[in-house]
Amino acid sequence: MSRINLKDRIHQGLFLLDGAMGTQLFERGLDIGKCNDYQNIEAPDTVLDVHRAYIQAGSDAVLTNTFGANKFTLGRHGLGEMVEKINLAGAKIARKAAGKEKYVLGDIGPSGDFLEPLGTLKPDDLKDAFAQQAKALLKGGVDGFIVETMTAIDEMIVAVEAVKSVTALPVFASMSFGRAGDGFRTMMGIDIETAFAKIVPLGVDAIGFNCGSMSLEDYVELTVKFVAVARGHGKNTMILAEPNAGLPELVDGETVYKVSPNDFALAAQRIFLAGVKIIGGCCGTTPEHIEAVARTLKI
Repeated sequence: MSRINLKDRIHQGLFLLDGAMGTQLFERGLDIGKCNDYQNIEAPDTVLDVHRAYIQAGSDAVLTNTFGANKFTLGRHGLGEMVEKINLAGAKIARKAAGKEKYVLGDIGPSGDFLEPLGTLKPDDLKDAFAQQAKALLKGGVDGFIVETMTAIDEMIVAVEAVKSVTALPVFASMSFGRAGDGFRTMMGIDIETAFAKIVPLGVDAIGFNCGSMSLEDYVELTVKFVAVARGHGKNTMILAEPNAGLPELVDGETVYKVSPNDFALAAQRIFLAGVKIIGGCCGTTPEHIEAVARTLKI
């Protein structure tokens, strides 16, 4: 039996993503401050081990270890000329872990700068950078893409357009929100309604949120508001949620997430029941958190 294509699969009940990559690499010995994405070249077996841990925990898809693998972010590590090599390696490693049954999403994160006039980036240069990254991920065998942790709507639009300029594969779009009074906004002031109105017309297959600095209760409330906005627009676009493991705490100079796998799974259950079927974890989540979600929701 051939595997269901990703566009169809995300409409068939829970689609469980993976959890954090960076903290898992640190646990396996990566020094903080080093380029996570370069580990696809320097320590591929370690990256593979993280992916496999999430697959074994119950993830239906893993995200490539390429969050910062655009030429601008890599350039800050002196690796700007290795975009294709790092992304291609990242996609192949994830593909090896996922095998033929599970899915791989090519992970594209923000550039770390802003478009003019707030920053130094020109739209065409940024689009070329994201397209370059997408082409390499595509060559490595991804099933779709996720553009995540965006805070500026103009960068999100450029990134999605760049990916869609090189492939017809599914594209997920995720922004990072925080508490803003009685609502939620990104660091650049984008609210849910604006994100939805600007992103959905681009033809994305899912829209949602990841990261941020909030409690699990906040993430559940954000979900409810996201679903309400979606219903108000009358769109069938899927919603995705990748909350952090709650609010981080500083312990002995280190950032620690103390939310237990069970508590995370209970929050994921509330998110699922609110109407979100694409769920994963962001900062602070581990294979144990994902396993707890799978055990709770995959009945």
